[in-house]
Amino acid sequence: MGRIIEICANSAQSCVEAEAGGATRVELCAAIPEGGTTPSYGEIRMAQKMTSTIHINVIIRPRGGDFLYTPVEVESMLYDLDMAKRLNVHGVVFGCLTKEGDIDVPLMRKLIDASGALSVTCHRAFDVCRDPFVALEQLIELGCDRILTSGQQPDAVRGIPLIRELVQRADGRIIIMPGAGVRSTNIARIEAETGANEFHTSARSIVYSQMEYRNENVPMGSSVVTSEFETVQTDRKEVTAYI
Repeated sequence: MGRIIEICANSAQSCVEAEAGGATRVELCAAIPEGGTTPSYGEIRMAQKMTSTIHINVIIRPRGGDFLYTPVEVESMLYDLDMAKRLNVHGVVFGCLTKEGDIDVPLMRKLIDASGALSVTCHRAFDVCRDPFVALEQLIELGCDRILTSGQQPDAVRGIPLIRELVQRADGRIIIMPGAGVRSTNIARIEAETGANEFHTSARSIVYSQMEYRNENVPMGSSVVTSEFETVQTDRKEVTAYI
């Protein structure tokens, strides 16, 4: 099987770029600086309208921060899962932990059941769980299709030892997909040293604002940014470097 590239897409246009660059799949997210939250109905619909072949997975995450969710947040996630099913996306991406740092098996089962026939990926909540090997077996038993992981390290290169062991222990029962810091310059090394064949990356470049009048003294958010007249977007030329 050849290398499969999943692009972390922050917009419908990023999905277009990912498809044009040859990616197999996108994880469509809002609020990338927060690690990704659920995109809007409109963004998902436009991503579907503007693409034809790429698989669209949608993150189901009501907020940034930890993965211990309140009953209100869980209900919000269930509504978003219903939206994803009605839109007939390819898959959904979520992860839930207990306060002790374990996979919240009952809640994950509830969300997986609510996902119906959609593909399910457990996101990097896995990277902050207490015991990755116990979590691996739990996610396999739950029926998840894949785990997105940096090997419980800040990036997948430093996580290579754990990712390799996860691939070996999984033994084809679930896909282990390295993500975080995967670059065109290191993907061959990660692939060779872990045995993984699906990879998660952003392949973005800067998009400069077309605004002529600019008031840079009034920020719109609290996040530290270089400029609010610069955004990032997946770049099809960057994507091709990973294929």
